[in-house]
Amino acid sequence: MPQIANNAAGRPVRSSAKLFLCGDVMLGRGIDQIFANPCDPHLAERYVKSATTYVELAERINGPIPRKVDDAYVWGDALAELDREAPDARIINLETSITTSLSLAPKGINYKMNPANIGCLAAARVDCCVLANNHVLDWGEPGLVETLDTLRHAGLAYAGAGLDADEAAAPAVIELAGGGRVLVFGFALETSGVPPSWAAGAYKPGVNLLASARSLAQIARSVEAIKQPGDLAVASIHWGGNWGYQVPAEERALGHALIDVAGFDVVHGHSSHHPKPIEIHNGRLILYGCGDFLTDYEGITGYETFRGELALMYLPRFALPDGTLVSLDVVPFQLAKFRLNRALPEDAAWLAAMLERECSPFGTHVALENRLAVVW
Repeated sequence: MPQIANNAAGRPVRSSAKLFLCGDVMLGRGIDQIFANPCDPHLAERYVKSATTYVELAERINGPIPRKVDDAYVWGDALAELDREAPDARIINLETSITTSLSLAPKGINYKMNPANIGCLAAARVDCCVLANNHVLDWGEPGLVETLDTLRHAGLAYAGAGLDADEAAAPAVIELAGGGRVLVFGFALETSGVPPSWAAGAYKPGVNLLASARSLAQIARSVEAIKQPGDLAVASIHWGGNWGYQVPAEERALGHALIDVAGFDVVHGHSSHHPKPIEIHNGRLILYGCGDFLTDYEGITGYETFRGELALMYLPRFALPDGTLVSLDVVPFQLAKFRLNRALPEDAAWLAAMLERECSPFGTHVALENRLAVVW
């Protein structure tokens, strides 16, 4: 337990805080079908017409998957790890609409989970669902509004989408036991496949789309207005394509600016279906791509060299009140039967070698111990 002191104003300030961060959590389509209350499985995809097909594809690879699973099933071994690590806040990118809406967006691939299955997020004690991504409006504005209502009624904070532009831009505020807060701002870039028409407006539900350099100055003012000593500010951002390790120069420049100009302590990047490089910039953490954490891609072929079935749990610890990164442990898992299982030693070694190769140009290195330790 971190030591707790009081600042000059008498407000308690912790000496450190640990976060759980992960990439895309996609609970729709095939995964929704194994829960107790699945949606209608009909899909409008070009080749696949039923969400149950994705369950069948996964079963061809790893064997039978149970049906009507309990809320904790998909998290598997990750739950015990979270209990052991006891992070102070748990933040995911929820890339699934939670709705029974039939307002299908004409985009080819559409994800939704039945609101009756919302307990799966409570099972992992998620504190904040980031919604600024390219699937949260898969079922139109009615689907987004129902998603927001479902999360709100379940007592789950969200960031990056809202009933209007102000709500979409507002941070989720997570109060930490013993003082201090985590402020989570959600952002989306068009490079991740978010259509400009999905941007929230003055009277229009949508996502918080980061569209120009001028937006950065507005973001900096928002962070400055709310951030207090002992707070951690997280920029959770959906950017870039799904496959490939390269970090475009513009993404790296934006990551640096979110720290140097806007005052963030963490840049939590996602969209890639596999982990990408990690950088420590001026003592602050930038995750350029966390990779998928939960998906129904198990039986889909085409990008096997990226090992998309391997998932990472990121556990950064920060010194407070200044927000400097103190340590970063990364715990590897493997998704099989739509469940997170502890990665085998050879798979952890593959991940360590891949991350060392991709991170070293950014000045970070990865050591394989009982888990992966990032050093800089």
